[in-house]
Parts: sequence; structure tokens; C-alpha cells
Amino acid sequence: MVEMIEEKFTGPMVWDAETPFPNDGIATLDDTCQAEIAAVAQLLRDNPLPTEALMPGDFDMPACKTVMEGVRETVDNGTGFAVVDRLDVDGLGRDIATKIYWLLMSMTGRPVAQKWDGTMVYDVHDTGGKATPGSGIRSSKTNGGQGFHNDNAFNLPPDFVALFCLQTAKKGGVSGIVSFESVYNKLLEEHRDVLERLYQPFHFDRQMEHSPDEERLSYNPIFEVDGDALNVRFSPRLVEHGYQMRQEQIDKDARAAIDALCRTTEIDNLCKRFEFQRGQIQVVNNRRLGHRRTAFRDWDEPEKRRHLVRIWLRKSGRPFYQG
Repeated sequence: MVEMIEEKFTGPMVWDAETPFPNDGIATLDDTCQAEIAAVAQLLRDNPLPTEALMPGDFDMPACKTVMEGVRETVDNGTGFAVVDRLDVDGLGRDIATKIYWLLMSMTGRPVAQKWDGTMVYDVHDTGGKATPGSGIRSSKTNGGQGFHNDNAFNLPPDFVALFCLQTAKKGGVSGIVSFESVYNKLLEEHRDVLERLYQPFHFDRQMEHSPDEERLSYNPIFEVDGDALNVRFSPRLVEHGYQMRQEQIDKDARAAIDALCRTTEIDNLCKRFEFQRGQIQVVNNRRLGHRRTAFRDWDEPEKRRHLVRIWLRKSGRPFYQG
């Protein structure tokens, strides 16, 4: 018997496109925070260290710490989403701004590896590749659109995902978020018959993020019960790729369940859309919200091309890619 959540969710993480977020979801780095950041930036210029070696306890940033504690509470127990506004990329320079971003995120959770090779600071930009089954090319390295998904659904999803905007695209690249608790409530109303299959395993393409002797596919459910919470591993593209790599058709019940979940996440009045501004940081609960971006067209000049920096955060465990 599959353990399922049978009742609708209630609470702050149940919202739709029209639900107002406190302060519009923005956590402001005020003048006091900016003064702390300026002092730390000068210290980092005078004393270079690799980004991953920086620890917030080594720096005097009490106002920033208070803001980021609020962000963590919002993302973990509130709406599941916050935008930190903002870092002065031009004034700080990209390298120092990224180091400040690392420190702010380290106040929010524990940064962890995002690739099997241990990469902890990950650049999101178009490298000209195409995400195909078994290629290991992530959609974050292309300019294509994404459906709603959870990061690293195919291995160990991080608790929180942060994105720092260094440069926006010429056109497109619009961000979106959706509450999986709101989506689940809709499924209970309109597609209850598919829910049980979503609690059963699917094959996922692991995108070559594993040791050489491990399987290239993982086998996990999309929905999992965690106490009163719903943890989600949703990446329909990587499920499609997984079954293609097995040279196997997705079974009828699985197809119906995936299609119903995809359609529901795309209901216009459920998801929120927003334009990412340069210097802003987006932080999302990666187990309870889905996120995406639309396709984009980039600038011709390399220095102007869309560039985000991603950090994954966990609330527990070791910083290894597999925890």
C-alpha cells in the first residue's frame, strides 16, 4: 500500500498567481546591510581567498545575517520563495559580488556540491549545447525553455536553490515559480485517479552526475511523504530521457500521471512569473516549489550575455554531491 496524502494542503505555501506575498516576496538589503557589504568587499580585495573558503562567521555582518535568517524562515516555512534585493554588481565587480552572494547564502543554509566533481559555485549560462538523453548536458547550460521542475530530481534534491543574476538576456528568460502544494490540491480535485502512480518510481536520466561505476539512471517516485509535508522530485524531461535511454515506453498509467501533473503546473492562475533583475538573488524551496525559465535570446557581446550563479543549500548532511 502506497502512503499518500489524502487531504488538501493549507498554510502559507498554498498560493496562486494572485496571492499577495509579504513585501512582494522581496527581502531588502538596506543601507546598513550595504555598509557591511562594502566593508567586507574591501577586506576581500585586500585578502584574496577562494569563494568556497569563505565562512560568514569570519565577517562582521549582523544586519545581513538578520535579513538572511528571515529569508530562510520564509523559504522553509512561509511562501517558499524570496528575492534578495540587491547586490551592486557594477560597484562590487562580478568576482567580489559572487563572494558576497556566497556569504549571504551560507547564512541561509549549507552550500553543497552541485556536480559529482564537487563544483559548488555553478554558472548558469548558454554554452551552445543541447540537452539530449544521456549527454550530461543540463538545460541550465542552454538557452532553451524549461518546464517546472526541481533541481537534481534525479539524484539528491537540495533543500533550497539560490540564483544570483549577474546579467540578463536580451529577450526572454522569464522566471516562474509554482507551489506544489497548490498543484497537489488541484490534482486531488480533478485528477485523483493519477495520484497513486506519482508515488511510485520512475526512471530518471542522471545526466552523468555519478561515479563511473554507477548506474546511469535512477529510479525514484515523484511524490514522497515526509511527515505532514510533500517532497517532490519532478523533472519530466529527465523522466522522458530515462525511458528513452532504456529504450522503453513509459507505461500508460505513468504517462497519464506525468501529463496531468505537467498540465496542472501550467495552469495560468497557479504560477507566478517575474523578471529577474541584475544583482537580485532568488531563493526557492526546492522540495516544495517548482521553478522554471522561458527560452531566451542572448546578446552578441560575450560580456553582456545572460549569466546567473547558482548555489544549492541543504539543511543537514555533508557537503558532498550525494550528501
